[in-house]
Amino acid sequence: MNKAYAANHHKEVIINKKSIAFIGVFFFIFATALGAYVRIPVIGTPVPITLQTFFVFLAGAVMGKRLGSLSQLCYAILSAPFLLGPTGGYFLGFIAASYIIGRMTEPGKHRIGWVIFSFAVGSIVIYASGILWLCYLLKIDMAKAIYMGALPFIPGDTVKILIAAMVYSGISKRSKEIFSE
Repeated sequence: MNKAYAANHHKEVIINKKSIAFIGVFFFIFATALGAYVRIPVIGTPVPITLQTFFVFLAGAVMGKRLGSLSQLCYAILSAPFLLGPTGGYFLGFIAASYIIGRMTEPGKHRIGWVIFSFAVGSIVIYASGILWLCYLLKIDMAKAIYMGALPFIPGDTVKILIAAMVYSGISKRSKEIFSE
């Protein structure tokens, strides 16, 4: 690749920053929605295993705190009928988690260990929001809500965190150039 092409290509990305931001937000709304269709029911809880958190992690890391959380806010708005159901608290946690992950993975913070830690923090935020909502909605105590709303999901989320961190480590430098805030 010659230098002139590379320079023009980079300028093109900068010139179209708003278009790129729109496409990125739309992509993560769509990806999170598709992640909801990968559904595995869990005995003893009204909350299924899905791939949504995988995309929540990447939304915050790839697009940053502002655009990542915007994508999840839009997803929550589009999912409004479900906000009153047992998964509503998790959807609200998606917004906070993507913001926190975006903040924790700002430029210069790309080491894989830090990214894994950031995604784990985001996962805890999602669990906390979901657990609190389950307590309120189902009128159950905290221990029961943790049993129903977090424990069954830890193994799968650990795998999602590791895979998302590997994906992000491969695209982190370029994504920060494209979506820098």
